[in-house]
Parts: sequence; structure tokens; C-alpha cells
Amino acid sequence: MFFIIRVSRTRLLAISLLVLVCIAGIISGIPYTQTASSSNKLLPVYSIETNEKVVALTFDISWGTQVPEPVLKILEEKQVTCTFFLSGPWVLRNQDIAKNIKEKGHEIGSHSNRHVNHSSLSVTDIQTELLKAARAIEDVLGVKPWLLRTPNGDYNNRVIQTAESLGYTVIQWDTDSLDWTKPGAAQIVSRVVKKAHPGDIILLHASDSASETPEALPHIIDQLRQKGYRFVLVSELLKFDPAGRWPNLPGPPRRVAK
Repeated sequence: MFFIIRVSRTRLLAISLLVLVCIAGIISGIPYTQTASSSNKLLPVYSIETNEKVVALTFDISWGTQVPEPVLKILEEKQVTCTFFLSGPWVLRNQDIAKNIKEKGHEIGSHSNRHVNHSSLSVTDIQTELLKAARAIEDVLGVKPWLLRTPNGDYNNRVIQTAESLGYTVIQWDTDSLDWTKPGAAQIVSRVVKKAHPGDIILLHASDSASETPEALPHIIDQLRQKGYRFVLVSELLKFDPAGRWPNLPGPPRRVAK
């Protein structure tokens, strides 16, 4: 009889605790099912908290030769330097264009090797993808990339931990131009200018799939400048981080608990 009573009291205590958690979740507006494990999710850099009107324009390139040159010409005319995330195979196939990107003073990051979702890969396969791309970039451009944008912006803890173990800082974006969907240059401009904010990382593409980007780009630059923004490289933007998570650039970030 004593054993039965003890079990009943234990269950009653458990139910009471569950009710309290539910009430707390309702009061706070946060579902009670959210557990401590959810806070263990590692995040790439989406933006930097700052009051300074600085933004980083970033371009991904994985294929094509028609869009990069017009983009580079516009950036040169507007006197803007950006961060380009280049895939290893594209660099090997288009060495002259890749060298031109570097010679214009733009920052070189890695867009990995194959354009596949890395969260579906094992640690060994992720390492292989990143190392192949790094080798291609270093062989052609003499640059060892330490900034990484994963294909499709796909990631999980395994991807980020593996990338950081190889010395990468993983870069995402807060403003997505959606230029690759070809919504029209005016729509690309409107979307970027409306969404841009201090410390923002803006995603654009210079692959041939984003054929409307060259038309939109000068208007994006002009309109953001009219709003008082200036353009910086991603590595420069990281230095604005008030939490000091990137005190020793380049290299993996010193994580701060969120």
C-alpha cells in the first residue's frame, strides 16, 4: 500500500510541474514544449547588432560567366567592394573571372564544393566538401578562405561545428534579394532597400541564374547610400559586433551563449 501511495504522489507532483510549465509558457507567450535543447542550436552570422549604418553586400557564385563581369563593372563604377562566396568548381572553371574578383579588391569566401545541402552529409563528407573548395580557391587565387556560406544557406549543428573546426566563420544573411527567382529588377531593388538595416548582410547572386541582378545593383547601391548607408566587407562588419564574438579575425568565432 505504501508503494502505491508513493507512486501516486510522484505522478501528482509531475502533473503539477507540467501544469506550472504550461502556465508559464502561456504567460510568456513561449510554447512550453520549447526545451533547453533548443537553445543549443548553433547559428551562423545573420547580421550584426549595431547602430552604425553599415551593410555588407554579398554575392554567391556557383555557375555561369555572363553575370559576374557586369556586376564587377558596376561595383567598380560605384566604388563598392563586397564579399564573394565562390564554389570550388566554379573557380577552377573560370579562373580569369575569379582572379578579376580578387584583383578588384573584393573579399573571397567559400561557397563549398558541390551545391548540395550539407546538413545531409556526414562530418567526413562535409570536411571533404570544404577542403576541396578551399584547395581550389587557394590554388587559383592564393587566398585561404575563412568565411563560408553553405550551399542554399543550409546548416545544422554538425555543419557549423565541422566548419568551425576547419577555421571557418559561417555567414548567412538577413536580407535575401531573391534575385535568382527573377521577379524583375524593380522588385529586387524594392525588397533589398526596404529590408536593409544597420549591420545587415545582404544576399545577392552573380551566377547566371540571377540575370536581373546587374540591372538592379546600381539602384540598390544608390538608394541605400541616399539613406545614409555605407558598404563594408563581411570581415569589416564582424568588427562592429558589440559582443566581441570575433576578436581574432580571421578564424572561428568565440561563441557567446544565446
